[in-house]
Amino acid sequence: MLTLTDNAQYAIRTLVSPADEPTEAGVRIASAPGTNGAAPELSLEVVTSPAPGDQVVDEQGARVFLDSTAAEMLAEQTLDVQIDAAAQEVNFFVT
Repeated sequence: MLTLTDNAQYAIRTLVSPADEPTEAGVRIASAPGTNGAAPELSLEVVTSPAPGDQVVDEQGARVFLDSTAAEMLAEQTLDVQIDAAAQEVNFFVT
């Protein structure tokens, strides 16, 4: 199952809270078919609740919802984040 670093937990809680989302809100990682036979691509967005069938990862109040393909792709991975305050960017990555 996907795990989250402390930095990723902080970033997710920060991303979700300014949107005045309900407490069940989180980020959703979903897959889309790759083009020309490439591996599926993953997208991340802030959502109010998981979609039906999503796997839910909740670590210290940081909630991540994974569709079935993303859950399979990210099993045994760790979600981390790099924050560039100057550019106001948050970049998630897996290790």
